[in-house]
Amino acid sequence: MNIHVSGKQVTLSDALKHRVNTHLNTLTGRYFDKAFDAKVTFSKIRSFFTCDINVHAGRGGIILRGEGEGADANVAFDDAAEHIAKRLRRHHQRITSHTRADKTEQPPETGRSYILDAETSFNESKDITPPPEEASFPVIIAEQATDIPFLSVSEAVMRLDLAGSTLLLFRNSKNQEINVIFRRSDGNIGWIDTGPA
Repeated sequence: MNIHVSGKQVTLSDALKHRVNTHLNTLTGRYFDKAFDAKVTFSKIRSFFTCDINVHAGRGGIILRGEGEGADANVAFDDAAEHIAKRLRRHHQRITSHTRADKTEQPPETGRSYILDAETSFNESKDITPPPEEASFPVIIAEQATDIPFLSVSEAVMRLDLAGSTLLLFRNSKNQEINVIFRRSDGNIGWIDTGPA
């Protein structure tokens, strides 16, 4: 597995980088035949360290995310790795059966990304009336192109949880329609199905 360890305004020791590589390879090796890559980023905020781990694992494009903080970089890494381990343990059976299944998978679609500022989007659209001058609107930013996977609803919920995300767009494998699941403010999962009722 390719692991990229970096620090934002933090110098990292070789011992810490070796520990991160060893621990992540062991952790992902328990659940996946092959994990493709991982990005581990350390930073320091005031008197504590933070660690952000993103792992792209398995054949199904599963993304795992863990965040941690601590008095030193090792403690922050342990905290983030434990978040990933808990998610993996919770979804172990589904992950291993999903990644090892020999079913024919449809390739994911690619969603395009745009960056719109309020002035450009209003000037280019004939359907929208420009806002008054005193109104201020934030810039809308789509950070990167995103794959839209073919998943069942339960697989989508699992991926939402593994990635620690608040929203996931996917094509429902049952009805082939675009669906959205999201984490509600009450902690439950919301599901928007655009298929016929």
